[in-house]
Amino acid sequence: MTDPGQRLRSSLAADQSAGTASVTGMAEFDSPIAMEALRATKVLHAADQEPFPAPGRIRVITIANQKGGVGKTTSSVNLGVALALYGLRTLVIDLDPQGNTSTALGVEHTVGTPSVYDALVGDSSLADVVHPTTASPLLTCVPATIDLAGAEIELVSVVAREYRLRRAIETHLQSLPPEQRPQYVLIDCPPSLGLLTLNALVAGDEVLIPIQCEYYALEGLGQLLNNIDLVRRHLNPGIAVRTILLTMYDGRTKLADQVADEVRNHFGSLVLDAVIPRNVRVSEAPGYGQSVVTYDPGSRGSTSYVEAARELAHRGAALPPLPARPSPGAPVAAPVGAAFPDTDAATVPVPPASEENKA
Repeated sequence: MTDPGQRLRSSLAADQSAGTASVTGMAEFDSPIAMEALRATKVLHAADQEPFPAPGRIRVITIANQKGGVGKTTSSVNLGVALALYGLRTLVIDLDPQGNTSTALGVEHTVGTPSVYDALVGDSSLADVVHPTTASPLLTCVPATIDLAGAEIELVSVVAREYRLRRAIETHLQSLPPEQRPQYVLIDCPPSLGLLTLNALVAGDEVLIPIQCEYYALEGLGQLLNNIDLVRRHLNPGIAVRTILLTMYDGRTKLADQVADEVRNHFGSLVLDAVIPRNVRVSEAPGYGQSVVTYDPGSRGSTSYVEAARELAHRGAALPPLPARPSPGAPVAAPVGAAFPDTDAATVPVPPASEENKA
């Protein structure tokens, strides 16, 4: 009789060859524990599976939402880890003075640690402040220290202060040989619309907005979209909202379904099919200096982020090369709403507050 481990390996091999699990293969794993073990094995042996497709260009993605607690940091960490585990060179930049992204990636960020502050305010290059992570050799991180909290004040008198991060990233990428350049640069923003977030929006080529599946998460979204459009018109004509990620989905409530439906109806194809559920493992992982992908690879939170990263990678593979950017400070012009392809940015749907009822 075949032992359970052999059955698991055989099923995984069949899954890899077919691309998706067959009905017969899935039937062998008819218990939650067995299914979780299968999912964990897939993530832990990501290097043995087909890698994610490389993007058509280096993707600099700003992960922003001025509302706190919607999953910006969690998404930055777990998407970064998933992309790296499946073969894509990834750089995560922590732009939040709280340094939670650095914590989750196990990167030191105490006072005095070379960090993004030194690149923004000082004379350091990104190469001087990039740190390796334990999650994957393909994943690196620029940490944030508490010094970053004063960066907005220190940058007030600096010429072209909005372009500091963009220049640092471009200089870093140009200094690396092509085979060492990160294919993804993920920028985790603070929960505000201050100068740090402005630097991230000017530095990025696209914006990923995590939206919590709750009523309040939609209330400030319109202001964020308007600010992104202002950045596009005056500072960075290449910026565009290209990805919406639904987070903290609780299938036990009607409200979660209502918010998800409203967001999909309004933003259309910008919304990833993958939805991140509420999962306690996602909250536990940072306490161990890990992402949920490495902390509990068989959890629903882990597999959801892997699927979101896979979808993000497949979309990136179809992107054309970017046109050359104008020099910092050059006047730019773009039509209002151009930062939001396939959707009207003027209004954001908000479901009635009275429908926050349990299913």
